[in-house]
Amino acid sequence: MAAQKPKPEKRGHAPKNKAELFEFFRLLAEDNPDPQTELEFGNEYQLVVAVALSAQATDVGVNKATKKLFEEVKTPQQMLDLGEEGLKEHIKTIGLFNSKAKNVIAAAQMLVDDFGGEVPGNRDDLVKLPGVGRKTANVVLNCAFGEAVFPVDTHVFRVGNRTGIARGKTPEKVEAQLEKKVPEPFRLGAHHWLILHGRYLCKARTPECWRCPVVDLCGYKDKVLEKPKGR
Repeated sequence: MAAQKPKPEKRGHAPKNKAELFEFFRLLAEDNPDPQTELEFGNEYQLVVAVALSAQATDVGVNKATKKLFEEVKTPQQMLDLGEEGLKEHIKTIGLFNSKAKNVIAAAQMLVDDFGGEVPGNRDDLVKLPGVGRKTANVVLNCAFGEAVFPVDTHVFRVGNRTGIARGKTPEKVEAQLEKKVPEPFRLGAHHWLILHGRYLCKARTPECWRCPVVDLCGYKDKVLEKPKGR
C-alpha cells in the first residue's frame, strides 16, 4: 500500500496587532493598487440606482441591464419621465425587478421633491430613500463622495470573519470592527479590496488559499492550500 501524501500544514494566523493588520492590507494593495467598484455608472445618481439594483444580483448582470438605461437616464427627473413600466423594460433581467423598479421610482421622486434632484452626501439622508439601506448608502458615500466608510456585503462579511480581521455575527458588527481596525492609508479602498478578495479568491465554497497573498495572515482553520485537481 502506497504511503499517503502528507497534508499541507494549515499555516497562518489572524492579524494579531497593528503591524500585521497594516501588512494584511499592504499585501492586498500591492496586488491591486487602485481598487474600484465593478458597477458601471456616470454620476452619483446612476451609482445610487446601480447599487440599489445590485441586491441579490451580480454586478455583471446589473451592468448589462443599465448600459442602455444610463444612456437615457442621468438624473432623477429623467427616471420619473421614463416611468416605472419603462424602467422595468430595462431591468427585467435582474432578480426582483418589479420591487426594485418601484423603489427606484419612489427614490427618484423623493430626490426631486426633497433634495432638488441632487444625491445627498450624508448617510442619514441617503437611507431615507426607498430601497437604500446602510450598505447602499455606504457604497455611495465611498465611491461617489470619497468617504472612508465600510459597506459590508456578503463578501466583506465572509472575508472579515474568515480571516479574523473583523469578526462579528451581523454586518453592523463587522462594519464596526473595520471602522476601528483598518489603518491608514488603506481605509478608503479597504472595502473594495475585501469585496474583490471574496469574489475572486476567498470564495464561499472553495477558497483559493493556494494563491492567496494574505494566506499567512489569515485565521481560517480549513485553508485549501492545494489546488483541487481539474481546476
